Amino acid sequence: MVSAPGNRRPGHSRRAQYGTFFGYLIALGGAGIGAGLLLVSTNDSAAFAGARTSAVDSVGAASQVTAAGRTESQSLLAVIGGYFTRGSRVAELEREVSESRVLLAEQAALKAENARLRATLGLTQGEVKPVVVARLLGSTSSSTRRFATLGAGANQGVQPGMIVRSPLGVVGRVLEVGNSTSRVLLITDNESTIPVRRASDGVQAYATGRGDGTLQIKLAVSGLNPFKKGDAIVTSGSGGLFRPGEAVAVVVSLTLDGAIAHPLSDPGMSEFVVVEPIYDEALVSAAASQQDGN
Repeated sequence: MVSAPGNRRPGHSRRAQYGTFFGYLIALGGAGIGAGLLLVSTNDSAAFAGARTSAVDSVGAASQVTAAGRTESQSLLAVIGGYFTRGSRVAELEREVSESRVLLAEQAALKAENARLRATLGLTQGEVKPVVVARLLGSTSSSTRRFATLGAGANQGVQPGMIVRSPLGVVGRVLEVGNSTSRVLLITDNESTIPVRRASDGVQAYATGRGDGTLQIKLAVSGLNPFKKGDAIVTSGSGGLFRPGEAVAVVVSLTLDGAIAHPLSDPGMSEFVVVEPIYDEALVSAAASQQDGN
């Protein structure tokens, strides 16, 4: 028995011939319908607007789901990528923060330096012509004797007895003079005594250094203690050495016959100072002659 070959032509079967014929008819009909729709849409673009809108609406929900999935997948990838790059980014941010802190510190230092220089410049523009503006090279802070070294001497016109002050107030007076440096007796030294007064009403007193960074304010005339915490103390001008009205200290506590005051000008914080001439040379000379006669 011989089996039929597998590649037989459809002509031997009428059913196969009809199937092929109707397939061609359907294809031709579909092509014709497509051509007709194309011609209609070409002539009238709004003819199938409703159908297109309905089609878009029918797939809109599915499109939203697809878009949401795409967004979530991108977010997940970003999270995963951020996890692996977190260390390097944190290190970079920490480096930038450190650099910013350094820059801020430098800007703050420059701002403070400019403020001090402007204040010192303001001193040189007053009525008193300064002898020199110089730098304080150093000062004693732990010893009972309070001295400072001034970066100017006889070559710059500095003489013993001249007043040294900062923008905040009196620092001291020149004690010894070299060619290019000088030794300054600070107002907090226990051998320093300055005639002062209370700025508010002119109560006369003397400010004597205590050797510990503070001043002892004693009344010039015995009586009831008028001082109060926060009182501003300025030079009185008596004796002719210090110019009147220069800031000295502020009262921080009271004693039986006066007060304890804190100097306004800290030599450790005063980088540049002004050297001023003696207020009244004649008065100082007369006082010195009287002491020599006695």
